Amino acid sequence: MAQQIKKVGVVGAGLMGHGITQVTAQSGYEVVVREVDEATLQQGLGKIEKQLARAVEKGKSTQEDADGVRARIHGTIDYGELAGCDLVIEAITEDLELKLAMWKEVDARAKDGAVFATNTSSLPVVDQAAVTKRPESFVGLHYFNPAQVMKLVEVVRCVTSSEDAFQTALQFAQSQGKLAIPTRDRAGFIVNRLLVPYMLDAIRALEEGVGSAQEIDEAMKAGAAHPMGPLTLADFVGLDTLGSICDVMFDEFRERRFARPPGLRKMLAAGWYGRKSGIGFYDYSGETPLENPGI
Repeated sequence: MAQQIKKVGVVGAGLMGHGITQVTAQSGYEVVVREVDEATLQQGLGKIEKQLARAVEKGKSTQEDADGVRARIHGTIDYGELAGCDLVIEAITEDLELKLAMWKEVDARAKDGAVFATNTSSLPVVDQAAVTKRPESFVGLHYFNPAQVMKLVEVVRCVTSSEDAFQTALQFAQSQGKLAIPTRDRAGFIVNRLLVPYMLDAIRALEEGVGSAQEIDEAMKAGAAHPMGPLTLADFVGLDTLGSICDVMFDEFRERRFARPPGLRKMLAAGWYGRKSGIGFYDYSGETPLENPGI
């Protein structure tokens, strides 16, 4: 039986965390969002306020509704303020050791019966569940970027997840208006299991001279009706994030299609992470993205 969720904790107010926080508050839940320091917290809350203001400007929301959403969000740097939450969602850096340390802090403070969920895009859910004293209450809730826009949430059942915890997470995602798709705890889940090899193959095609970055992207947009090409998508996801995901998937499956292509390794060594760094397969320093001449 699914548990009733009234108050939600989100750990991390960065790229994914601030979006999950906003969507959750917009769905009527009280949200406590925790960050490592005040400056990082205010940066994340500022992004939410900017999104809410933009929705009002475009007529998609009233000022009253926007104010109500913001009033349901409480920011903190204290893990202790997560104690009253019915559900705690992790949305910190995609680093297993950092996540394990975080869950130990949360587990020591969360109330009995609270459900824990990780937003990991690739790391095994069970590894995080096992570090807590309540592995049966642990699931995955994999949101997609930007969480305010993307419809899908992969709801991940690991080997320790109870039926109650899984149903609680599934119904919670549905209550946010999301398409909640159940999946098992295998590296990449559904979407990244299929999408990451596609992006890596596009990188290999570029390396082999099949086409330029723009030609590959335009071909896939026109030929497969994709909204953006695979190399533009890789830049959008973040090449560092892509590299981390494919490392996890290669470790699990040991197949070449999940391995980092040489070009990706070199770009990461150069600090070219895509949009977030201003350069990846494209240079984003001007008004219009241009192909990176260094590739």
